This record gives sequence, C-alpha cells and structure tokens, in this order.
Amino acid sequence: MSFDYKEYSEAMDEFLIQMGKVQGPTDPEIGKAMSRLCRLLRISKVEVYFYETARDQMINRGDNACFYSEGVADENRCVSHSETAGKGSVATYRVYPFAGGTDWNELEQDKILLMSKVLFVYNGRRQVLDLVEKLIYKDPDMDIYNLTYFKEVCETYIRNGNIGNYGAGYFNLRRFANVNRQLGRDNATEVMAAFISGLQNLLAEGNHVCRIGGDNFAVLFGKDKFEIVQEYLKGQGVVYDEKTGGKVFISATVGYYLISEDVKAATEIMDNISVAFNQAKNVINEPYIIYTEELDERIKEAKSLEELFPEALANEEFVAYYQPKVALKDYTLAGAEALCRWFHDGEMVMPGKFIPVFERTKLVTMLDFYMLERVCKDIRMWLDEGKKVVKVSVNFSRRHLGDMNLVDHIVEVVDRYQVPHEYIEIELTESTTDGDFQDLCRIVTGLQRAGFKTSVDDFGMGYSSLNLIKELPWNVLKIDRSLLEPIASGEQNGSIMLTHVISMAQEMGLECIVEGVETTEQIKFLKQHNCYLAQGFFFDKPLPKGEFEKRLNDIQN
Repeated sequence: MSFDYKEYSEAMDEFLIQMGKVQGPTDPEIGKAMSRLCRLLRISKVEVYFYETARDQMINRGDNACFYSEGVADENRCVSHSETAGKGSVATYRVYPFAGGTDWNELEQDKILLMSKVLFVYNGRRQVLDLVEKLIYKDPDMDIYNLTYFKEVCETYIRNGNIGNYGAGYFNLRRFANVNRQLGRDNATEVMAAFISGLQNLLAEGNHVCRIGGDNFAVLFGKDKFEIVQEYLKGQGVVYDEKTGGKVFISATVGYYLISEDVKAATEIMDNISVAFNQAKNVINEPYIIYTEELDERIKEAKSLEELFPEALANEEFVAYYQPKVALKDYTLAGAEALCRWFHDGEMVMPGKFIPVFERTKLVTMLDFYMLERVCKDIRMWLDEGKKVVKVSVNFSRRHLGDMNLVDHIVEVVDRYQVPHEYIEIELTESTTDGDFQDLCRIVTGLQRAGFKTSVDDFGMGYSSLNLIKELPWNVLKIDRSLLEPIASGEQNGSIMLTHVISMAQEMGLECIVEGVETTEQIKFLKQHNCYLAQGFFFDKPLPKGEFEKRLNDIQN
C-alpha cells in the first residue's frame, strides 16, 4: 500500500497548528487536533499515562487520559513510547490500531512515533506554561489567582472595551486573627478557602476572586452580581468541623468601585478600591464604602489637612476650649473638658472636619500631647494667679494604646508644668478588640498609680462596654449622648437602659457624668436617678480660655 505523503504533510501541519491552541495536557481539543492524522495512520485509540517517577511507572501508579478514540481498538496490539521529563516524571503514549486491521508497516510506525514525540513536546510545553502560570498568577497557599492576574484581567477588559460592565472590590476578612487563634492556622486557612469558594460559586464566568495577601482579597464581578457580592461579604457561617457542624461567622470590610467605562488602567481600579477600603475600615455599622468622585474629593481634602498639620502645630493654630461640667445639685462648676479648636487663616476649621482625619493617622497622638501641654500651661497660670481650679479632662485617642511609655510621657508633661495630678483627668475611648483591651488595661492601671483620674469616654458606643468597666479600674464613667437622646422623645427602652447604666456605675463606685445634656426634661430625669454631673449645651458650649476663666472666677471664695 503506497503512502500518501501529500495528505500526511497536510494532516501533520493541521495537527501542529491545532496543538498550539490546546489549553492543557489533557485538553479534549487534542483529540480533534489529531483526528485527521489518526485516520491517515489507521489509528483507533491514543492514550497517555503520566507517572511522577520511574518507580511509579514500574508499579503502574499514575494518571491517564484518552486523547483519541474511534471505532474498536485492538487492545493486544499497540505502539508504546515513553519520554522522561524534568525531575524524573514519565509520560507513556500508547497507540492502538483498529481491531481486525493489518499491522502497521515500518514507515507508519515511524510516523506514529513522531506523532507521540510531538504530543510529548506540546504536553510538556503546556505543563511548563501551567507551572509558569501557577508561579506568576496563582496564590501559593490557595488555589485561586493573585493580584497580578487580577490586574491583567482588568487590563484585558479595558482593551476589549467592556470594563464598564464590571465592578471591583477590595476586602479584608474581619477579625480573622481571632479565627486563627481559635481554630489554629491550618483549620483557619480551610475556613478562609471555604468562604472564598462560596463567593466564587456565586459569580459568573469571567468574574474572579484574587488573593492580595494574608486575609486580603480583590474581587472582579459583573455589575449584575453587585448585590449578591454585597450580601455575601456582609457575613456567612462557615463550617469548621464536619463532625459537629461547628461554624464560625466570617464577614468582610470592603471597598467597592463600580468601574467607569472610561477607566484607563488597572492601577486606577486598584487605587479606587483601595481608597474605598481604607475609608470602610472606619465605618462601624456598615463596613463597606462605594467609591465615588465625592469620596475622592473628601480624601483629597483630608490629605490637604494632613499636609497643613505640621505648620499649624508649630504656629499654635490649635487652641484649647473648655466645656464646663456642672453639678446638678447646685448648678456650680464641677470640672471641664478640654476640646481642640483649630483656627487657620482667620477661620475656624470645624472639629468634625479635622478630628476624624487626624484620628486615622498618628497625627492625633501629636495633637493630644499638644492639648495636654496647653491645658497644663493654663492650669499652672490659674494656680499662680491664686484661682480655685477644677479638674480638667483631656482626651487621648486609642492610637496611643500601643505606646508602652504613654504613662511616663503624660507624667513628664504634667510635671514639667508642676501641675498637681489631681487636676488632670485622662479620657480614653472604650476599646473593641482583645489586643486594645490589654493595652487599655495597662494604661489605665498605670495612670491610676501615677495619681491621675481616668474616665471611659463615649460609654455605650462600642461593643465591649460592660466587660470594659468590670475589668478596668476607672474613676469616671462618661455616658455618651446617644443613651440620653431617647429621654426627650419618651422612648421607654432608652430610659430604662440609661437608668440601669447610672445605677450600675454608682454601685461600682464610679463617678457618673452624662454628656450632651440639652433639655430640662433630661436634667429632671438625671436628678430623679441620682446622677448629679452633666455636660452639654444646656449649660455651656465649649468656651475659649478667657470666657472659661469667668466661670472659674464665679467659684472663688
């Protein structure tokens, strides 16, 4: 039988071209690529066996795949060819003729051997590409793509002109360090993988969840999936023990960006979701933010305030105002809270504008000590003038909690002005994490030993309030205005809660003060429940030093 070299040449060309398009070493498209060549060479079936080592080949322990099958193969006759790849792995190709067909001649066997070698080259190339893709695009610990892949997909969609159909999110698994401690790292990693897998299962093809690092991820999703993604990332129970059905609740802090169709680069998408995410970290009740141009403007404004801070501090643009604390028994001055006011270019910058900005950075720690120094300077002056001085509370941000020498630093400032410690009260905001709680305990105890009064500020705003006052040796409980507001509206549950908080503070020996007092109804309620310290606009707004001195003059003997 003569061999058709022209047909063979065309069939081989077709085989080579199609093999360049296959996506993996066991891609079903391989069979289509070699079908014409197999018909010409009278091949019924082609199989491949993959072995990790030569020993695995000897005991026939490996994976196999059938590339091509047509008609009934003669299992007793085959051409077998093995190739050894890197690190000793072996690929064995088995080619079977049709049952009842004649044996292959020597030329046909040569061509079949060549076909096997070509398969090996392409399979090996595909494996190398898969390895490269894994190293470049896959997270080493989880079987998902990484940030590099996320950016490349975004760039592809931008080039294709369909990026406007997508949204993106940057998210962090909330308090996942606690899950690590509770379950152990291996079990926690499985929980993380299960949570991410659950999100992936909700997404369509072309949507991706990629790991940025640690417990941080990016997600690219069709805008029609936005509500689904939002709802999922608000929190899900994830099973960590199949035997008991034990679950742990996992939720995320997220920054979203519904991508504009005129976005120019993947870096722009990353910048926007990162900006939104950083803002979302400061939201308590709804831990996500959607990027908008308005948000971007607010962030630029915040950046501008941060840049103004060093010069403003050097120029003493920050001024201490004093809001009186009033004894309700006789409405006399019982103390004051020092509040920061900023005057820049002849105008006051509202506290609600700059305080939250500085609290997100370490700038607030510098501002707190600046305010402490201003208060100490004023108290020293009043004492030198022979005035009767009241205790002044100074706020310290939770940003100080990691400072092991905070108490020493406070003592140094106060003692530099020779202010008796009894005139200084340090207000600290209640904490919401275990780590912060331990630091807070250390600081409050240290301040107590140094002779300072301490108060827990904004009590009722956080989640650890009861444990906070049970475990820490506070002197003063400062009740947040949110617990007082229901009194004016007659809300029964609100008044019951405030009643019990006041009673609890008194039974624990804590001095109790309520801030935000604005109505006679609120004053009457407080007096009825034996709470005789208050602060609020009903009595005084925060006063500049000169006006506050008039209040001090009123209490002179």
